[in-house]
Amino acid sequence: MSKQKAPRRVADNEALAVGTTIRGSAQKLNLVAELIRGKKAEEALNILAFSKKSMAKDATKVLASAIANAENNHNLDVDSLVVAEASVGKSITMKRFHTRGRGKSTRILKPFSRLRIVVREQEEA
Repeated sequence: MSKQKAPRRVADNEALAVGTTIRGSAQKLNLVAELIRGKKAEEALNILAFSKKSMAKDATKVLASAIANAENNHNLDVDSLVVAEASVGKSITMKRFHTRGRGKSTRILKPFSRLRIVVREQEEA
């Protein structure tokens, strides 16, 4: 007997991609994610391509992965994809130390974030 296949985490007309270790704070990444929530996939890629935020490059990669998953794994139509969900969360935080005067040191926190993008095939009305 083999183990049963895990159920899909999203609906049949949706595809998912997750960026697990994106360097930067979740607060800054959420500002970029706000720009693309609810937009068509092609429009969201254009917004991210011309955004001045440095986190937009990583968000572009995750969105492109979600679109590719929709096309190749779930046979969804790329032209009718909409960004249904773009959620951001904290990941690991690297701790580093910086030496200071008089033999003291200061802690430096280098945060990482998670970005979860779900694209949904929307019927043309």
